[in-house]
Amino acid sequence: MSDTSTAAPETRVFEADVARLLHLMVHAVYSDRDVFLRELIANAADACEKLRYDSIADPALASGETARITIALDPDARRLTIADNGIGMTEADMIEALGTIARSGTRAFMDKLTAAKDGESPQLIGQFGVGFYSAFMVADTVEVTSRRAGTDLAHRWSSDGLGTYSIEAVPLDQAPAQGTRVVLHLKDDATQYTERATVERIVRAQSGHVPVPIALIEKPDADAAELTDGSALWTRAKADITPEEYTDFYRSVAGQWDAPALTLHYRAEGKHEYNVLAFVPETRPFDLFDPDRAGRMKLYVRRVFITDEADVLPRYLRFVRGLVDSADLPLNMSREMIQQSPLLAAINKGVTNRVLSELDKLSQHDADKYAAFWDTFGAVLKEGIYEDYARRETLLGLARFHTTSGGDAWRSLKDYAGAMRENQTAIYYATGTDRERLATSPQIEGFRARGIEVLLLTDAVDSFWAGAGADFDGKPFKSVTQGLADLGQIAPIDGTDAPEPTAPEAESFIAYVKTTLGDAVSDVRASERLTTSAACLVASEHGIDRQLERILAASGQTPRGTRPVLELNPRHDLVTRLAALPDDADLKADGAHLLFDEARIADGELPDDARAFADRLSRILAKALG
Repeated sequence: MSDTSTAAPETRVFEADVARLLHLMVHAVYSDRDVFLRELIANAADACEKLRYDSIADPALASGETARITIALDPDARRLTIADNGIGMTEADMIEALGTIARSGTRAFMDKLTAAKDGESPQLIGQFGVGFYSAFMVADTVEVTSRRAGTDLAHRWSSDGLGTYSIEAVPLDQAPAQGTRVVLHLKDDATQYTERATVERIVRAQSGHVPVPIALIEKPDADAAELTDGSALWTRAKADITPEEYTDFYRSVAGQWDAPALTLHYRAEGKHEYNVLAFVPETRPFDLFDPDRAGRMKLYVRRVFITDEADVLPRYLRFVRGLVDSADLPLNMSREMIQQSPLLAAINKGVTNRVLSELDKLSQHDADKYAAFWDTFGAVLKEGIYEDYARRETLLGLARFHTTSGGDAWRSLKDYAGAMRENQTAIYYATGTDRERLATSPQIEGFRARGIEVLLLTDAVDSFWAGAGADFDGKPFKSVTQGLADLGQIAPIDGTDAPEPTAPEAESFIAYVKTTLGDAVSDVRASERLTTSAACLVASEHGIDRQLERILAASGQTPRGTRPVLELNPRHDLVTRLAALPDDADLKADGAHLLFDEARIADGELPDDARAFADRLSRILAKALG
């Protein structure tokens, strides 16, 4: 071998506008500087995988050493080194791979293998060849020293990323015995990447499961400490994994300290292949109701973390924690955002269906455990009834409700349908914020008297999905506070006859109340709902549910012209006595207004005019006590 120690480095110009591209990468392609370490580790893992594959055809290339990646820190010299004992590069490889932007050695390698039918295919991470240049986000100068497996030549590539690079031959004692060593001379504002805690955090979070062990040397002359062992839990057989291992992994990936209530571990095979390891927590994550409602499933491509912002699951399953690992998912050049692809859509569909299927199995085989799940996450899962029309039937089957006849127990819609009365044509519900108040609200009296079960819905999302045209087993959902009750075809359970028609005096009083209240109501009518209360408020037949109206009002979106319907119980003693008074009696007018205010209070609202309400009440009390 000739003496290479005195050979002058050769300076070359990049085959692309490097200065422009590097500026773009630093300021646009990557949003997080930490990813440079992930990219360099991915390249090192690829090099080890290439060596393993090439060694099948040429056993002489195998060095006998276990594949490894070593990260060395040198805080005093402000230097970070990533080394591997993989396939290595020749001078020509360096010019091809490092001197040409977006010329990926991995892509070329994969092209070479496309026609191969036999043998083992390597699992390669890199796809674009630009990831290496992310190092210039944190480094003023990058040096790459490499020796190709099976050769006696070594070369060093060096660049400041400003338009040129140099390449030179180096003595073998200055190069790795085999593989590549990348040395980053860090910028002044990047010295944190020589701190063990920082590097270890990044490696464990983003590269903790690459198929090559990673070791860390904290400072020069220190011993190497293993950070990862090159294994990934989700690639192992379920039979070989203990519950304790699943729990430990769940805690690491979810950032929680409870145990998983449900574990899903499987490999999807067929047209699309990917591994899934997902967990349903026992307790509610602190960010469950984050306004952004982002998912928390991590996406890996060939065991390298890519993002936790991909649409792996719909937002209503955001409580699920875990990961999906695909070998085929196409990436954009930064790997931080996933291209819109049929594969990602297929993953979303497949994982979502599997999660819902496992929840359905849990509901059938362990009712108590499923009830605990629903207590914790039911309010979120119900968002899917409103958002995911394609799976609405499945989600309605999974839903559980408190009802007027179920006590504290959860009831399914299947349970409800089995208890429907003869001639009952709808599933009735009441929405609000307090279950106890809903159970005693005046609007439910007529339904309770006829033995009709009413769903008591207290989550904000209930007002949206229930009024969005949903149905179950062909039965529509109908609010007890909206439109006519239509209870005439269902007999009371106490065996009493249907109530007598409204007396003429009551009809006259109802007309009087409507005139007296004026624009405060859209209508006043006799009620089929009421049995013991004198009055209640409902929405018109084509209006919006009363609770939804309040939700919209709270956000400043009250529909214009929305006015309630006042229903009066024509058989109530208070109504019949007021009806008997002459129309010009002050007490009758006060009574009309107080009936309206009473209905508002029973509905959880306040009188429009508190002072007028107090004056009317004082006058009536004075009359009664006088």
